[in-house]
Amino acid sequence: MTRAMNGFALCLVIAPLFLAFYSYAIYPVFLWAIARRWRGSPQTPSTFRPQISIVVPAYNEETQIRGAIEALLAQSYPRSKTQILILSDASTDRTDAIVGEYADRGVELLRMPKRSGKTAMENAACRHLRGEVIVNSDASIRLHPNAVERLVATLSDGSVGVASGRDISVAVGDIAANITEAGYVQYEMRIRQLETHAGGIVGASGCCYAIRADLHQLPIPPDLSRDFSAALTAQAHGFRAVSVEDAVALVPRTPSLRREYTRKVRTIARGMETLFRVRELLDPMRHGMFAWKLFSHKVCRWLVPLAVPSAVVGLVILAQSEPWARAALFLLTAVGAVALVGVFWPRSRSMPRVVSVVAFGVAANLAVIHALFRLAKTGDDKIWEPTRRDAVA
Repeated sequence: MTRAMNGFALCLVIAPLFLAFYSYAIYPVFLWAIARRWRGSPQTPSTFRPQISIVVPAYNEETQIRGAIEALLAQSYPRSKTQILILSDASTDRTDAIVGEYADRGVELLRMPKRSGKTAMENAACRHLRGEVIVNSDASIRLHPNAVERLVATLSDGSVGVASGRDISVAVGDIAANITEAGYVQYEMRIRQLETHAGGIVGASGCCYAIRADLHQLPIPPDLSRDFSAALTAQAHGFRAVSVEDAVALVPRTPSLRREYTRKVRTIARGMETLFRVRELLDPMRHGMFAWKLFSHKVCRWLVPLAVPSAVVGLVILAQSEPWARAALFLLTAVGAVALVGVFWPRSRSMPRVVSVVAFGVAANLAVIHALFRLAKTGDDKIWEPTRRDAVA
């Protein structure tokens, strides 16, 4: 085998390793260094009290919607300045009836005549919203009583257009299920905190975020992700999106890796299409540091699994003459086997940490490839199917 061929194969192997190391290690270090000089996190004074609208999309959430409404009614933000609007995507269970029980407490229901999807529902609801600030949440999420107040207060900074909550992944029922998700969520929240201190985040949490009404009213195509779009829209209109550490949202952990995989495929596919529609935000000449953060946080992560097949080809070529390449191929095979064990691990048994970590990592990267195939099909992401989670107490 020629030296040139070996060199080419080695480049194929190094590419995904470099991308992964940059995306998950070097990028956070750069953010930390920038944040130490900038510290662009906004203050949160308590005197900012605009009229707000809290929006919760729901489809067949009879087991969750009551708890979601009670959590919203328990918010410390003045009730007289709060509109609570539940969007029902033509639910066929008791969701609408349960929401109706709270009509005398000011909770409103907007029912779609037919299934239309989450973003389409939110678009249709815009004309019914009376708030200067729109708070978007989810039926399965439970907000800390001060969460809405903290989000809204952050928008008192005139440079901030979107304020995103801090997700905390919590176990419900089977504490052994999908245990690595909590660690990943914690890591992601830390990245958003660093991005905030370095000027702003590139994507808001779908679990809970607040946005200025004039930004929320801008139309979003129904097949796109509104929470991801929120931060991009803010940037395009001269605002920042930030993460608010003390605006806590309790997110019940998905009960299985397979269900989490399905959720990731859907959200990644919508995220890819959303970014493609506003790809001009990746231009560093126009958007500076935001373009770099968007490329590093989103695009580089998506490129990692796409580069893995080329790495396998490179290892196969090198394995003919290099013992370390044969060992690497064996290791990749072992990783795949461990991941497969994790996928089919029974919920009734505690999953070893190493199995959980490997399975979660492999699933997260495979979801990117699956998402690309999903994007190639028309109509797959038009109708929203919420992630089913167990209720949080």
